[in-house]
Amino acid sequence: MNSRTVTRLAAVGIAALWLGGCASYGGWEPTVDPRADTHPDTLNRDLAECKELASKASGGTATEAAKGTAGGAVIGAAAGAVIGAVGGSPGHGAALGSAIGGAGGGVKQGSAAEHEYKRSYSRCLEGRGHRVIN
Repeated sequence: MNSRTVTRLAAVGIAALWLGGCASYGGWEPTVDPRADTHPDTLNRDLAECKELASKASGGTATEAAKGTAGGAVIGAAAGAVIGAVGGSPGHGAALGSAIGGAGGGVKQGSAAEHEYKRSYSRCLEGRGHRVIN
């Protein structure tokens, strides 16, 4: 495999991982125990309001994944250039390091944002008197 093929494969991998992070919590919703719910009459309104608040609190998976991809790419490019320079090809090392670092950073930040979204959503509902079971 030549360096151009490796770089292209890495770029496709980053795009797939980044897009996967964008859609990760799209349909997730906390499950509320209806028997223990002290405010069943406000549940639908609270679900909508808490969903919006959780999205703001988490920064959004797509936004955070993009930040992580950018940061990881910069760090990866620097490390890859150093490693590539030892092997006589700093440009190739930087490209490969950028691709690997970008993928790792995007996945890490997207995953953290998803976790924060779910936590914030559940805490918001619990704060409004609903018993969340997941």
